[in-house]
Amino acid sequence: MIARYTHPDMGRIWSDQRRYETWLLVETAAAEAMAAAGIVPADAARDIRERGGFDIARIDAIEQTTQHDVIAFTTAVAEKVGPSARWLHFGMTSSDVIDTAQALQMRGACDLILKDLAGLNEAIRDRALEHRRTPMIGRTHGVHAEPMTLGLKLALWFAEVDRDVERVRRARAVVSVGKLSGAVGTFAHLPPSIE
Repeated sequence: MIARYTHPDMGRIWSDQRRYETWLLVETAAAEAMAAAGIVPADAARDIRERGGFDIARIDAIEQTTQHDVIAFTTAVAEKVGPSARWLHFGMTSSDVIDTAQALQMRGACDLILKDLAGLNEAIRDRALEHRRTPMIGRTHGVHAEPMTLGLKLALWFAEVDRDVERVRRARAVVSVGKLSGAVGTFAHLPPSIE
């Protein structure tokens, strides 16, 4: 993302810091679900939650050797977790973490867009009411046409943005899906209930 063109809150959602925080959230939730199912020890899941952390510089240094982002990440987290880290990423593949975390980030991005669209639509509604009797020339095919009001023009825009809000809400629902099915999605090491 180009910083000068990026909404600061959106930039934070897609930062390296947030990406790794979300990866850790997915790893922790998976370990806790596996502990609840009796697949990993409960104390291991607790250690992952309580001690799990990372340093981006350390991840970058490890990745120089591994040439693999998730291996570098899990190695850096394992250094902080200690012996219980043998259960970190258990039965999972890189795509389980990346895809699920990215779904969470996209959901956060949709939430931000919806918040901003709500503010935009409120402003449009207010201006439409304010200018309900303000005359203007309507246009068709690039030329002057029937007279109309600026309020009507804004009301039409309000309705359009309202439809866009519904589209973003549907997109948010569609992307709000996790994936914890292991290598090539076969559930060979984890039951679907963990997902």
